Amino acid sequence: MKPGISGKITSISGATVRTDLSGLTLFERVSVGLHNLTGEVVRLEKEGTVLQVYEDPSGLGLDEPVQGHGASLTTTLGPGLLSVMFDGLQRPLDILAAKTGSFIHPIHLESSLDLKKQWSFTPLVNKGDTVSGGVKIGYIDEGAFQHPIIIPPDKKGRVESMAQGAITLEEPLCSLEDGSRIFGYHSWPMRVPRPYRKKINPQGPVITGQRIIDFLFPLARGGTSIIPGGFGTGKTILEQTIAKHADVDIVIYAGCGERGNEMSELIEEFLELVDPRSKSPLMDRTVLVVNTSNMPVAAREASIYTAVTLGEYYRDLGFHVLLLADSISRWAEALREISSSLEEMPGEEGYPTYLASRLSSFVERAGVVETLSGDIGSLSMILSVSPPGGDFTEPVTQALLRTSGAFLMLDTGLANSRHFPAINWMQSYSLYQNTLADYFAKNVSRDWEVLRILCREIMHKEEALKEIMEIVGIDGLQEEDRLVMTVAEKIRSGFLAQNAYTADAFCSPQKTMDIIRSFTDQFLKGQDRTKGKPENETL
Repeated sequence: MKPGISGKITSISGATVRTDLSGLTLFERVSVGLHNLTGEVVRLEKEGTVLQVYEDPSGLGLDEPVQGHGASLTTTLGPGLLSVMFDGLQRPLDILAAKTGSFIHPIHLESSLDLKKQWSFTPLVNKGDTVSGGVKIGYIDEGAFQHPIIIPPDKKGRVESMAQGAITLEEPLCSLEDGSRIFGYHSWPMRVPRPYRKKINPQGPVITGQRIIDFLFPLARGGTSIIPGGFGTGKTILEQTIAKHADVDIVIYAGCGERGNEMSELIEEFLELVDPRSKSPLMDRTVLVVNTSNMPVAAREASIYTAVTLGEYYRDLGFHVLLLADSISRWAEALREISSSLEEMPGEEGYPTYLASRLSSFVERAGVVETLSGDIGSLSMILSVSPPGGDFTEPVTQALLRTSGAFLMLDTGLANSRHFPAINWMQSYSLYQNTLADYFAKNVSRDWEVLRILCREIMHKEEALKEIMEIVGIDGLQEEDRLVMTVAEKIRSGFLAQNAYTADAFCSPQKTMDIIRSFTDQFLKGQDRTKGKPENETL
């Protein structure tokens, strides 16, 4: 903290506070008012500073003190993050509930982690070894999960001493000859991407268990997908289903502006579900960042930065991480509200003019990287978008379209007909399908790409025949066209549709292949019959 850098509140407008404070830096963290509310510097002026308050400003008054901290808003990283529910400022909700009750009140917590809990630490380096940022010096047993401890990116030196056995996070695990002490946790500015050696092209798919995604519109590991859809099209359910079944090591779920009842249902399911990989509760490898619609709007803007920093941390440990955010539109709305209170020049539909660049810098933090320790880790993103009135030309959707690799459009018509997931197979696309074709050919079936193309041809032919069928009826179609309509209907109902509440919620790639092969074989045999040829052998 900077001693002497303090001042008083001169004006208040919602979550925006002006002070007579000078000498601060942009995005510096500050404590505001008698209750030490968390704030951040968002504008520097000649006669003072403009702050953004991340907690409920109710009761805040003029002339109350403001104190600078000399550092940016940070995320605390270390053992003890898994299975915890945090708010947008990374405060554990269970601790807040215990201290303030069901309704959160302003409160100061020393750390987001339990610094007094005992862990079992096993060192991997010895006295005299030279270490630098990103190097693994040991690991802590976090249940069945081995949590590597890494040197913070800005530290390096020669090891003077190492701890071993039972230890708490407030005790140093390693001491360097220059006097530096390495603890089991460290902090990182949430708006600053974490460093790595190099970025690698996306490799291999994220298997979601959703047939329409894995087969028609696959998501690459380290890639970014957006799921735009109007109200009631099933965005939240689809993201939650993917979170339960995706083949990743760590899941970070950010409920950004979600309704409280939806988040409570998600939490209850995660607590009850058993991870098919480890046979332990799914929450054991999940971190929830919860910012419901009744929480302070400014904290909503911070919540996705908290989530992505957590994702980058586990990526740097060498894990494959999936970040799901629901929804980016509500984050953008918070950005618009804050921008308006700052009296900034509005852009399209009132959003700030820097909306696209802010979204791009966030999405850019996804990817496959070679970490500072030489491991390969990845951070994949699936971001839901809630365009008002289902208008996909609105600014948030368009800005994300320019930066994402997969577009999974949710269709209101499909949702109204109770077809879920309501992904429109005519409008959606994936830029990763050609990259991943070799993977599926080698690891699932050499016919994967052939059947994928055939499936899309059948569905496109059906779409072209719909108008004709509405006029002449299905009996008025030629036999070959009737075959297309029949098989397309079976593909729609038996392959593209999945029930998220049954065992069919997850479908392996091999099972996906078996199901689609049964339909395409029927189509190919039917074609041979209509042409009077011997039936083809199955692919």
